[in-house]
Amino acid sequence: MPTLALVRHGQSLWNLENRFTGWVDVPLTPLGEEEARRGGLVMQQRGLTFDITYTSALKRATETLRILMDVAGYDDLPVIGDPALNERHYGDLQGLNKDQTRERYGAEQVHLWRRSYDVPPPNGEALKDTAARTLPFYERSILGDIRQGKDVLVVAHGNSNRSIVMELDQLSEEQVPGLELPTGVPLLYELKEDGTVLDKKVLDLDEEPADAEPQ
Repeated sequence: MPTLALVRHGQSLWNLENRFTGWVDVPLTPLGEEEARRGGLVMQQRGLTFDITYTSALKRATETLRILMDVAGYDDLPVIGDPALNERHYGDLQGLNKDQTRERYGAEQVHLWRRSYDVPPPNGEALKDTAARTLPFYERSILGDIRQGKDVLVVAHGNSNRSIVMELDQLSEEQVPGLELPTGVPLLYELKEDGTVLDKKVLDLDEEPADAEPQ
């Protein structure tokens, strides 16, 4: 059965500085690089192999993928980068410190922008908008490979990956905004070739693979 691994990029500079990042092309921190190495090591330890990889057009994801591939020994895998997998665009909030943004707009309004499914920040995307570009790409390209029996690795972002998990786990619009995906930790799905989930595991170096049943 095909497998699909989803990895959120390692910690970025603006994650560290608690700033809204969106489409701003910031690098990984040293911790983010280490998280990417850990992700590669856990894949190597578990003997995971892939036929193709997908990532976004932003360097924090492409750097994570490069480090992960180096550590895991995925030397010859084709890599497809596409902005459809970019992080949610935070519009006027990009670059702002999250605490200062709460002071400016109010904590309730900022929480609504961050955690509602369909309320975008000014000149930005809601999670609904991110899903509207991510899921057609998933259906066309990633699921297209899975239907051919290929094992696929995706290294992208919290909200683009969240959109894919929403589809795989059949989460409602109310459930998905609260879904948290840790940085650098592989989420491994075993799928039927039609994309139906058979099994789901969160992989970590510190313990045996943990079962995570689809919600």
